[in-house]
Amino acid sequence: MFLSETFLFIFSMIITGLLAFIYVYFIITLSDLECDYINAQQCCDRLNMWMMPILSGQGFVNIFFLLHGHFWLFLFNLPITAWSAYELIKVPSGNLGVFDPTEIYNRGQLKTHMRDVLIKIAFFLVAFFVYLYSMIVSMLTAGQPVQAMGSPPSEFDEF
Repeated sequence: MFLSETFLFIFSMIITGLLAFIYVYFIITLSDLECDYINAQQCCDRLNMWMMPILSGQGFVNIFFLLHGHFWLFLFNLPITAWSAYELIKVPSGNLGVFDPTEIYNRGQLKTHMRDVLIKIAFFLVAFFVYLYSMIVSMLTAGQPVQAMGSPPSEFDEF
């Protein structure tokens, strides 16, 4: 529709790779907080800064899949995008963001945030390889005509 399938999957791979690297940064920052290398205010400021770009990147990928008719990939991405949107929506009034320095040590939130980030990294790694496979398939089938089932192959199909 807007992009060819190959460019759609290249775009999706780039965005997914960037999101995976951002979540690796989240793991590093949260582990630095856990080991007291940085204070809670610095950690939460660094992580909250990335929440809207993450949601918009996931949203763009989902919208492009929906517009191009890749409904299975749209449904594959929908839960993680909805989870990220829910995290932003459920921030209580008075908190600075998803990561709040006054509450990050309360009720095991640090471990919960670490678990959530690890789940998201695993999702984005799987998604990256799904998009890589889809890109390769779209590149291989890009210039070939589609034959009807049951039609006999012609003598020049090998070339």
